[in-house]
Amino acid sequence: MIRRAVALVFVLVTSIVRFWFMRMGGPRTLERRARWVQGTCVRVLRSMDIDCHIEGQIPTHGVVVANHLSYLDIVILSAAMPCFFVAKAEIDKWPYFGKAARVGGTMFIDRSSLASAESVAAMIGERLKLPVPVLFFPEGTSTDGSMLRFHSRLFEPGIVAGAPITAASIRYVISDGTPERELCWYGDDTFGPHLLKTLNTAGFHAELRFGEPHVYLHRRVAADETFAEISAMRESAPDRNEARILQSA
Repeated sequence: MIRRAVALVFVLVTSIVRFWFMRMGGPRTLERRARWVQGTCVRVLRSMDIDCHIEGQIPTHGVVVANHLSYLDIVILSAAMPCFFVAKAEIDKWPYFGKAARVGGTMFIDRSSLASAESVAAMIGERLKLPVPVLFFPEGTSTDGSMLRFHSRLFEPGIVAGAPITAASIRYVISDGTPERELCWYGDDTFGPHLLKTLNTAGFHAELRFGEPHVYLHRRVAADETFAEISAMRESAPDRNEARILQSA
């Protein structure tokens, strides 16, 4: 655990240096910042010895929606592709991670505020013009693996723009057979102790599966159909012949 923790801290510190050097290559556009986050997350996975098996075509634009199990989901998805996240407003206040998320292009939403939701929806509409996907978790919170019904509000900008919407499922597999929920961060779990438990958990990998992109006409239909698609992908066995391992790429 100590080796992983030291390696993780090193990656986070050097990511700051990488960000400041990025200005030497020109303006730090939203797309370049999203790629900075991607590079950082690839290094984070390596520091924690986490492999990610990917199946399906990785989206390059439009909207991506995924189930939500842990803060690890953000690292896994960001390492797989540059993207702009929609995250709960509380994360903006986290030491280091809040600032890193903001400069990386994350949009923060207060789900209890209609004005915040409308503001973020407008930002999503603008981001959809860029060649980088917008990604959010329609459950609105992380769970123990028991999926919650998807909220439909944030699907609206994608519907209006006629953008492709891609479902993505995340699953964690621990080699000794320990249930996935032991890695899930939900309920009243605090971040620090859970991160230490994660660092101390050896022999697990992530499975990330992407469905086919679809264009929907109604947000409720999009929410319900992506929910069903993700649920089915999580319950079915992945095709080992098709999966690629992100870390070795």
